[in-house]
Amino acid sequence: MARKTFFSFHYERDAWRAANVRNSGALSTDDEAGFIDAADWEELEREGDAAIKKWIKDQLKGTSVTAVLIGAETADREWVLYEIRESWKRGNAVIGVRIHSIKNQDGETDTAGPNPLDTIFFDDGTALSSVCNTYDWAADKGRDNLGTWLEDAVTAREEMDKDKVLKQDSEKSSARVSAAIVAPSVIRNPPKPWSL
Repeated sequence: MARKTFFSFHYERDAWRAANVRNSGALSTDDEAGFIDAADWEELEREGDAAIKKWIKDQLKGTSVTAVLIGAETADREWVLYEIRESWKRGNAVIGVRIHSIKNQDGETDTAGPNPLDTIFFDDGTALSSVCNTYDWAADKGRDNLGTWLEDAVTAREEMDKDKVLKQDSEKSSARVSAAIVAPSVIRNPPKPWSL
């Protein structure tokens, strides 16, 4: 079955690399979310955090999987971490795809950065990366395998314990409950075969 996918990445540093994934032919361009024009992103930033959160949530609608495109500094990006958390909360499968070896507009590759899936934990202390696979676009032949990776991620998510909650989200829920006691967060249907 084909999947509509949200792409999460460090916009300023990795937009060119992300566009290479997007334009690789591995998935239909009708089946993606999370890409935005530079001028539109700048306008969104001027509108503030609430506008960015709304845009992310709107982009996640109708998706079933989130592909985190991991470059050198992706793990440090507040909005990437927000997108991952929102994706998980809404039930999306999540995968990591390392893109540092894709050349940028100047023909340069980058260094491998930390995996943001290693920095997000469940309330039982295990990292999100323990249940979400991470691949390397070049070494693992992403152009040929992205569709399979997405399907495998969705299958794994469907088999996962539904009570597995991200740590910060469980803490927020507890805080809301405590406060209540005290006082009155696109790729759609890739064609088969998934790559050319």
